[in-house]
Amino acid sequence: MSYFYKKYDMANNVLGTPLETCSSNPMTGAFRDGCCNTDMRDIGTHTVCAIMTDAFLAYTKSVGNDLQTPRPEYQFPGLKAGDQWCLCVSRWKQAYEAGMAPMVVLEASHEKCLEYVSFEWLLEFKV
Repeated sequence: MSYFYKKYDMANNVLGTPLETCSSNPMTGAFRDGCCNTDMRDIGTHTVCAIMTDAFLAYTKSVGNDLQTPRPEYQFPGLKAGDQWCLCVSRWKQAYEAGMAPMVVLEASHEKCLEYVSFEWLLEFKV
C-alpha cells in the first residue's frame, strides 16, 4: 500500500463520508487538486476547508501568514473574503484559540485534521 493518496484512493472527510471538493476557483489543496487531500509530502497538513473572511485574513497576516498576496511561484493566487481554501490545520487551530477562526466546510475537510483539533471545535464553525 502506498503512503501517498492518489486520485483513485478514497479519502474521507471529518464526517466519515467521501471527501468533497473545497474549491477549484481559486484552485486549492496542497496538491492544487481542489481538495484538502494530504499525505507525507504535505508538510503543512492543509486539511481544513475554510471560508476566508476579512477578519481572518487580517489576523493571519498579523501573525506572519499573509494569505492575501499572490505568490505565483507556489501557484498561490492570493485570497479574498469569500474564497474557500484548504487551510493548514495548525493555522486554523491557532485562529480558533485566538477567537478568529473562519467558518469550515465539514464535507470538504479531510479527516486527518481530527488528529489536531476536536470535531466539536469544527462543529462550532460549520457552514
